[in-house]
Amino acid sequence: MKRILLLLIAAVVACGAFTVEAKRGDKKLKPEKPDMEKIKKEVNDPSSKYYYPKLMKQFESNDTSMTLDQFRHLYLGYVFQEDYNPYRRSSYSSKMDNLYYKEKHTLAECDTIIKYAELSLKDDPFDLRQMSFLIYAYREKKKNNLANILQYKLNHILEAIVSTGTGLDQDNAWVIINPQHEYNLLNFQNYVVEGQEDRPPHFDYITVKPKDGKDDPKGFYFNVLYILQEYYRKFPDEE
Repeated sequence: MKRILLLLIAAVVACGAFTVEAKRGDKKLKPEKPDMEKIKKEVNDPSSKYYYPKLMKQFESNDTSMTLDQFRHLYLGYVFQEDYNPYRRSSYSSKMDNLYYKEKHTLAECDTIIKYAELSLKDDPFDLRQMSFLIYAYREKKKNNLANILQYKLNHILEAIVSTGTGLDQDNAWVIINPQHEYNLLNFQNYVVEGQEDRPPHFDYITVKPKDGKDDPKGFYFNVLYILQEYYRKFPDEE
């Protein structure tokens, strides 16, 4: 798995997944705290260009004309959908555990990775780990067009997260819809996670190892409000 992750980290960084000055129309989209009530209204309005079924249809049809603004609504708007479950894990995602730790894969093994990663993503379209493995397997099979399309989707989901803030304090915490995305995001930025702390009322603080002795942040803040709300809705006795 280390080999796969290193390849994907390099690919994502090379494709500019973390340059959050992506364009929205003719304007550059700077990190900004999302207006979740506005997003909720837009993704649930059939007359809106951000109506959630429309966005998901575009996403699933591999529409590479989708903008970062659309990806923000797709990613953040998922919390307002009936099937949202921040702890969802497809039963298919564990089918390949024995392959992830191999240094090299045969073409047949890549076919197996592709099969189960695709099935996993049908269960959970925002499983970034499975997207990474699928890109790797596509490239090993020389299916570069499919790999590039999926890389575009992965990059834009990561950009959507990064565009919600700076991650440097609670007021500018990155908003996530799945706890695994904390680690996905930092791993793709080549950070080594050292620990996790709960910070009331609804934040996670992830400490990281500084890169090459540089004066980097010691950690990043993530807003997990919507994850907690869904958890307590389903398990009210735990609150």
